[in-house]
Amino acid sequence: MDLKQLKALITVAEVGSVTRAAELLHLVQPAVTRQIRTLEEELQVPLFERTRQGMRPTDAGTIMVERARRALNELERARAEVRPAPGAVTGIVTVGLLESTTDLLAEPLVTTLTRAHPGIDLRVITAYSGHLQQWLDDGDLDLSLLYNMDSTPSLNTRPLVRERLWVVAPASEGLRTHEPVPFSKAAARPLVLPASGHSLRVLIDAAAARADAGMNVAAQTNSMRVQKQLVQAGHGWTVLPGVGVADDIRDGTLSAAPLTEPDVWRSIVLATPRSGRTPPAVEAVAHELVQQIRSAVAEGRWLTAEFLGTEAD
Repeated sequence: MDLKQLKALITVAEVGSVTRAAELLHLVQPAVTRQIRTLEEELQVPLFERTRQGMRPTDAGTIMVERARRALNELERARAEVRPAPGAVTGIVTVGLLESTTDLLAEPLVTTLTRAHPGIDLRVITAYSGHLQQWLDDGDLDLSLLYNMDSTPSLNTRPLVRERLWVVAPASEGLRTHEPVPFSKAAARPLVLPASGHSLRVLIDAAAARADAGMNVAAQTNSMRVQKQLVQAGHGWTVLPGVGVADDIRDGTLSAAPLTEPDVWRSIVLATPRSGRTPPAVEAVAHELVQQIRSAVAEGRWLTAEFLGTEAD
């Protein structure tokens, strides 16, 4: 098994065609076919099904593609770390951002790191907390923001932010940022909510139980963007962290207010794997991410948030 075979395996799986893979790898088609066949002979299992629609990975092929991609990524990281310019911080860093924080943090983080550490190859992944935690555990992320999370056997966590959840409505409803809305009032409306099992939905369900309020769930989705679109279209109200609707409030496309009776809070942490050394590039990204969060809270750009980090952060 060699690197050329692994690259061929990944490329064929991605494009579904030996011919197209050969073009991308700048090889002749028989060479790519031979690399795949040799790998299958070594492993003694078929890695692809040859169908009319193209090359489709078998179950064994899917496992190999996933592992091969990680192996090549690790080699790419090592190459970047062992050949830095004098005094430079270099390497590949993959950071996870919660979907609700993307508009606030992604661009400033990339801009600052490009200027301060041009040798860092930064890769930004956005998703909900549950997905980010799984990718962090699997080794696909180097660090990530998560919420309502304590340290685990596999992860270290640093508390960074505590923020309130807001009720969000169409602009015509005229909710005001300085006038909190009782949960029972929000629950009386049709609600567009995260799907059951989502971490944010767990917080909302717990608040409903404390308020002894039944909820009329009009729609469920795993996308914050869809939640806001459905609210704008008049399908109901929703509940989101304030940071996720700050731009919509400013633009007048939605109205929103903090929830009360009960107040509903979520805490955001910075999580990193416990195992292995932390490369300097990862430390640099973590430091800058914390500074961006500190500034956003201090300047009021992160609505109803409290910074929980220390002076040393």
